[in-house]
Amino acid sequence: MDSTYKLLASFAQSMGVIYFMGIFLVVVAYALWPSNKARFDEAARMPLRED
Repeated sequence: MDSTYKLLASFAQSMGVIYFMGIFLVVVAYALWPSNKARFDEAARMPLRED
């Protein structure tokens, strides 16, 4: 029982790290994608605009 638990816990931890690293890389790629620059620049100026 103990070895099965350790095996499954190790597998879950490894897959969790891989999963969240993949999510992180997708978010970073989205943030740094050149076609999103205009959208992010506009969002950065939004608080400074007076309506």
